[in-house]
Amino acid sequence: MNALIAEFIGTAVLILLGGGVVANVVLKGTKGNDAGWIVITTGWALAVFTGVIIAGPYSGAHINPAVTLANLILNKMTLVLGLQYILMQVLGAMFGSFLVWFIYKDHFTETDDAAAKEAVFCTRPAIYNPKINVISEIVGTFVLIFSILHFTNPTTHQGETFGLGSIGALPVSFIVWGIGLSLGGTTGYAINPARDLGPRIAHALLPIKNKKSFHMAYAWIPVVGPLIGSALATILYIYMS
Repeated sequence: MNALIAEFIGTAVLILLGGGVVANVVLKGTKGNDAGWIVITTGWALAVFTGVIIAGPYSGAHINPAVTLANLILNKMTLVLGLQYILMQVLGAMFGSFLVWFIYKDHFTETDDAAAKEAVFCTRPAIYNPKINVISEIVGTFVLIFSILHFTNPTTHQGETFGLGSIGALPVSFIVWGIGLSLGGTTGYAINPARDLGPRIAHALLPIKNKKSFHMAYAWIPVVGPLIGSALATILYIYMS
């Protein structure tokens, strides 16, 4: 499988399962309605596990621009390839969120709460405070990337080292689970620009009744915050190495 296709599919599956667990918990009439935060964070952790398992052998399973940025800073890939990875991650996230909407379409129709419908696609802070919100995303992503950088990078079938790969699926899933349980209560822990931006765009484009706006005043935070967190984590990793 081509590395870029792997990033698209891996990210799409990440969002299909991650957005799917949110839909199952927050939308009206589902089997998992009101199951709670533990179910959501567990579902997202398993979504990461599945996405990494799929993409790992072919692309290293970045499935997150924050991971790609870390590899760029470490000179493990060219800028052109890094930008291609990020594009495929965003497109994959859009496609995955479209699938969630299609599968849960009847439940979207039954749900009146615009905030609940938006939550299936993207994050919004519990308390809107841009300074604290961006710091929350920086810290959460810092923990994610700093931990990932301490895994041994496997070699892909193409002979190039990129990211976690399949060997890192389980530990990184636990890290994401821990971040969600401990730090996710403020912003919903995007910690992945593609995970938030792609579905946010899909939410704006899809024919969903009674939906919230794109919320540009906040939309930059789950994009910029994770990138800053990634850069800081990578710089510290280099300094400590």
